[in-house]
Amino acid sequence: MVQIKKPKHIYVCQNCGAQSPKWLGRCNECGEWNSLIEETALPLPKRTNLVLGAEKPLPLSQIKQPKNIRTPTGLLEFDRLLGGGIVKGSVILLGGDPGIGKSTILLQVCSKLALNGLKVLYVSAEESIFQTKMRAERLKTNSDNLLLVSETNLNTIIAYINEFASHSALAERGSPEAAGGPDLVVIDSIQMIYKSELPGAPGTLTQLRECATELVYLAKRQGVSLCLIGHVTKEGAIAGPKSLEHIVDTVLYFEGDRFQSFRILRAVKNRFGSTNEIAIFEMQESGLTEVANPSGLFISQREEETPGSVVVPTIIGTRTLLVEIQALTARSYYATPARRVSGVDFNRTMMILAVLERRINLASGGQDVFVNAVGGVQVDEPAADLGIALAIASSMKNKPLPKKIICVGEVGLSGEVRAVNQINNRIKEAQRMGFKQIILPKQNNDVNLTDTKGITISKVSSLYETLDIINILGKQ
Repeated sequence: MVQIKKPKHIYVCQNCGAQSPKWLGRCNECGEWNSLIEETALPLPKRTNLVLGAEKPLPLSQIKQPKNIRTPTGLLEFDRLLGGGIVKGSVILLGGDPGIGKSTILLQVCSKLALNGLKVLYVSAEESIFQTKMRAERLKTNSDNLLLVSETNLNTIIAYINEFASHSALAERGSPEAAGGPDLVVIDSIQMIYKSELPGAPGTLTQLRECATELVYLAKRQGVSLCLIGHVTKEGAIAGPKSLEHIVDTVLYFEGDRFQSFRILRAVKNRFGSTNEIAIFEMQESGLTEVANPSGLFISQREEETPGSVVVPTIIGTRTLLVEIQALTARSYYATPARRVSGVDFNRTMMILAVLERRINLASGGQDVFVNAVGGVQVDEPAADLGIALAIASSMKNKPLPKKIICVGEVGLSGEVRAVNQINNRIKEAQRMGFKQIILPKQNNDVNLTDTKGITISKVSSLYETLDIINILGKQ
């Protein structure tokens, strides 16, 4: 009698990939609730010897570098975010809330590359080719070099990619241009792709990890640039973050409210560029357009001399942006006052509240405090400390700051105002936007006074001195 071996079932956390022999309500590794899903355990791979035709190690001096390692997309903001363009053989993961513009921006990138004569394959796993065609017509996209296909089977997608490639063998290792494959492949989205040999439904961690790994391996072997669109969880992270983010080269997140007209695209991982850059777009009927004056966008709706409002020049990547920081304080009706921040660092805000109470005698123990960086931009640098402190003090004293004043500086625990970097770039941006006075640290001795015409420089050494200059601590 032949015994049939039953497949072994395990429970896999869809957030971190931890495995458990039985179902648990909460993952023991990451602490996520209701994230374990039953899957069939995969057999261990057999050890094999080196097969004929496999790649062998080469001396570094013999590896040939492609002539054009980066391919500009034509969207200047997108190229600057990537470090100058898409690197050949790289894999980009794009995430964001539903409807925020992930498919739109990648279809625009595909269109510009196709119009420049490059070969592009757009795999739509969530829409039919006719639905994608409707979006392409709205974006005024039309090129014979852009091929659309609606497919979810990984093996079929790999076959489509290989159809581009020539039938000749790959040339010497280190020359990915010789593969002859597509220049860019877009998978929209990776959560809908499945491999029939694997257990589990599309979107489960096993399917997600294995399908993404095979696509990444194919991109590296053939020198094909690959863009993956990823869904986000209810917490705002890409589904299966520890599986996807570790195997790709670049991770881009859309930030901001999808109901607003502008979008912020941030690089949180980039092996070929800076992770401090952001790209700012505005959603219009014709697609996402680049914002030429982001500072004007963030402060365009600022009210006249409202208490709790101040503008701060912040450095994000290689650009200087003027961001409005708002604060609101109100009497609390609960034993524990509320502390809510958006767009600024929570811990630094709590530190500033302590400094205001200890050094300035502005106690906020019985008040709810809300701090917000307008526009959805994230301001993390310590140079915004002075602006946060002035906004909170202005709200607590119900005294507005002059509209044409701007401030920058790091606040220490003793109430001192410390120097910041790139002060001349901040001053130039304030001048360009029409501000008449800037408050900055006295320790910044690198100010170029020859380029400060039309703006008054006020140097301060402490938070108390700053509040005294703008008369926040005076009688109401």
